[in-house]
Amino acid sequence: MLDKISIFKNLSKEQLEELEEITLVKKYKKGEFLFIEGEEPKWLIYLLSGSIKLYKTTQSGKEIFLHQLPPMNFVAEMVNFENIPYPASAIFVVSGEVLKIDYEKFKAKFLNDPKICMNLIKSMSEKLRITSNLLHQELILNSEAKVAKFILMHEDLFNELKHTKIASILNITPETFSRILNKFKTLEIIKLSEKNEILEKNVDKLTEIYSF
Repeated sequence: MLDKISIFKNLSKEQLEELEEITLVKKYKKGEFLFIEGEEPKWLIYLLSGSIKLYKTTQSGKEIFLHQLPPMNFVAEMVNFENIPYPASAIFVVSGEVLKIDYEKFKAKFLNDPKICMNLIKSMSEKLRITSNLLHQELILNSEAKVAKFILMHEDLFNELKHTKIASILNITPETFSRILNKFKTLEIIKLSEKNEILEKNVDKLTEIYSF
């Protein structure tokens, strides 16, 4: 399994065996936490299957959605390198499993490999891009653009979560969210089922709304 992950594909048989000795695979059910904001990191984590929602919680208890992470990605690897507590929480929205690598042992045995270091840097750069997109959403996008982008990027979450929850994630009122959905339906930008799940969506129109 380890040799299927791009960062490790060039390791020798002996190195892979060493890595396997400090690695475990753990399954998680939907609704289980992978880690909680403020927790000290011990593992270098790689998501093999399922889907994870990353979010922060304000002092007032409000949840701020950050990102939904698909499989075959490292999870919050920057905390290992910075030696800081997790700045956000991660919860499974779709059941899955992860590779958990003992970070201190990994650091001692593998971080002297330039190729591994470079791939980890690339992964962390992608996380910085995600953070930049979040700031763009909060500082630049209007309410309609936020909803359009969420539908495009997170259709599975849209179909799963209550509308009040999505409105909270997007930092808009439930009334505003409902009004925007009704507008999108009237303009035939989206079509929803009786359970408010997306049946059809006009990708070009939605992209135009949030890219304006």
